[in-house]
Amino acid sequence: MQSHVAAHRKPRHRSLGGHSARTAVTIALAGAAGATAFDGTGHAEPKPTPAQVKAKVDKLYQEAEAATEKYNGAQEKVSAAQRRLKTLRDEAARREARVNTAREALGSMAASQYRSGGLAPAMQLALSDDPDHYLDNAAFAERAGHRQSAAVTRVRKQLREIEQLRGAARVELTSLKTRQAELKRHKKTVTGKLDAARRLLSELTAEERARVTGGTGTGTETRASRTSTGTRDGLPAPGSATAPHSRAAAAVSYAYSKLGSPYVWGATGPNAFDCSGLVLAAYRSAGVSLPRTTYAQIDAGRRVSRSELLPGDLVFFYSGITHVGIYVGGGRMIHAPNPSAPVRVAPLDEMPYAGATRVV
Repeated sequence: MQSHVAAHRKPRHRSLGGHSARTAVTIALAGAAGATAFDGTGHAEPKPTPAQVKAKVDKLYQEAEAATEKYNGAQEKVSAAQRRLKTLRDEAARREARVNTAREALGSMAASQYRSGGLAPAMQLALSDDPDHYLDNAAFAERAGHRQSAAVTRVRKQLREIEQLRGAARVELTSLKTRQAELKRHKKTVTGKLDAARRLLSELTAEERARVTGGTGTGTETRASRTSTGTRDGLPAPGSATAPHSRAAAAVSYAYSKLGSPYVWGATGPNAFDCSGLVLAAYRSAGVSLPRTTYAQIDAGRRVSRSELLPGDLVFFYSGITHVGIYVGGGRMIHAPNPSAPVRVAPLDEMPYAGATRVV
């Protein structure tokens, strides 16, 4: 009976007044706010300040430069693999030409024997009008047979060597493709970082952008006028401090001559440079061959302490050794900073100092 009454009990209707009404309004407002946020009409993220943009851009440039050095290293490995592959293929082609010549000689010899009729030696001796002459010829034929056998052995050996060369070439080709894929990955990383930095800078006004990009080298100089004494205003003059040797002095002079040149990642001159590319070109002009990357250049000479620095020494920055400049004296260096700044003179304290090497 109780269940029957419960089944027929009418549901109670609650009014929208009081707590229920407040709850409904709250839910409705929350839903509206959520819809507004999803529609993209809510409060926008605050625009970063120029200082924040500078910090982000500097970090992107540092990461791009680290990827650039990896790209430069991969590029060196690609070039070396290409040279090795060409050497292997050229050597295989030369040996194939020699084998083909030997094969033709063996073919001619076989054809000559076929035409002679191939009579048994005892029958040829019995039928010969001049046995002595025949015996002389038979001895020659035996010697020729030995020579032919040796020629066949040589050809077989050469064919095995050619197959080994082809195998080495296949391995080298696989290595080359791996290096090229690595190169492509590093290139994608570099361009991605630089594009991100470019987008950040594009959101600033021209005045803000000038302050931000100039701020990466506060107190730096690119093109400075010479005074009547031949020095650059406020800068160490080339050769004003004593370089450890003439090659270092020549490298410093080259670096000065490139002030104002644009930074282009992967470039080694003569009109554009990345950081290690400038160092490479400067010492190349002095007749010294250096490795391509910063992390190899730091081992290209004798390590020196900061207190021992002389013009021409290579100075390195960041824990990963991802940036390099050429010391010019007075606590300053010439370096290629980043795409927002050309080759210029800057203080060593501009970036986290990591060490120095004297090229010898």
